Amino acid sequence: MARLPDFQLETFFSRWEFNTKYNMCASNIESVSLKELLLLSNVEDKKLWTKLDLGYTETYGSLNIREAIADTYDNINSNDILTFAGGEEGIYVAMQCILNKNDHAIVITPNYQSSETLPKLICEVTGIGLNPDDNWNLDIQEIISAIKSNTRLISINFPNNPTGKIISMDALYELINIAKEKDIYLFNDEIYRLMERDKSKRLIQVSDIYEKGISLNGMSKSYGMPGLRIGWIATKDHDLLDRMEKMKHYLSICNSAPSEILAIIALNSRKKILDRTNKIVIKNLKILNKFFLEYEYLFDWKEPDGGCIGYPKYKGTDGVDIFCEKLIKQESVLLLPSKVYTSDIVKSPKNHFRIGYGHVNMLKGLELIKKFINKNYNK
Repeated sequence: MARLPDFQLETFFSRWEFNTKYNMCASNIESVSLKELLLLSNVEDKKLWTKLDLGYTETYGSLNIREAIADTYDNINSNDILTFAGGEEGIYVAMQCILNKNDHAIVITPNYQSSETLPKLICEVTGIGLNPDDNWNLDIQEIISAIKSNTRLISINFPNNPTGKIISMDALYELINIAKEKDIYLFNDEIYRLMERDKSKRLIQVSDIYEKGISLNGMSKSYGMPGLRIGWIATKDHDLLDRMEKMKHYLSICNSAPSEILAIIALNSRKKILDRTNKIVIKNLKILNKFFLEYEYLFDWKEPDGGCIGYPKYKGTDGVDIFCEKLIKQESVLLLPSKVYTSDIVKSPKNHFRIGYGHVNMLKGLELIKKFINKNYNK
């Protein structure tokens, strides 16, 4: 097995995430407390929690959690679900089980690093970049042109990390039809779904309408529960699910029993939780839009379509790396420079940074960024 390269994003976070006062690039919504979550539980959920046995759980995930997850889809049932210890494990297992050394994969960028790195360790990969000069649009023709006789996988991520871009429903259907015609797996990291500014832009889940569609999701982002470490893959391809389940035996083996019960409570109460999520996002995005309008001489900001992160361009002459480093040193505020999204398969846009707007203390961090800019970067 080839040696995995350093995970640039997570390495950056391991150094700074808990050593700065304000994490202004967090990719999840404000975390829900255990007390808040348990108050949402119904009678049956309370029984599951109070009778919790701290033993092993099923590798696939308990029937209860798979049924709760399946209820978030239109055409998926509990037998179409495999749970994981977070979405990252799902990406790792899916890439290992879908791809072989003689295959070819197509991956859109920017993206979560493992979605590029893992296929690249296995087979030939072609990168298709979202266009920063066209509001991060995806050119479907580029994907069509990249398809080869041995293309086995197209991997996408919408709503996108880090840009917040959502392609049109027509574009997604076009991708699905292309994948069907060529008998190619279509993997979509859908972890930021349900945080769309305009609900009419909410995309269908690829596993709902294509037998080789693979939907990745989890509790970390929209639900605000990254500490549960619960993710899942939904697909109608049961042969693939069985292969992934066997690989999971070498990894986490099974989920944490308390995490499964808490995820069930959250999924059964998802309307209230997602209402909370979107109130935070809508409020913070208004504040962020006003901030970037005030400092448009220094930043190029495109309001994201969904998720709780954006990817503005820094226009200062010193470059985004120096800007972010100085911000940490002077104000203990963390932003994520674009170097951690550098791709090996396509030219990466430079001088961007990821900013998050899913936390309730965002305004405090933003005030420190204003102080920093006014001190160091006057017009």
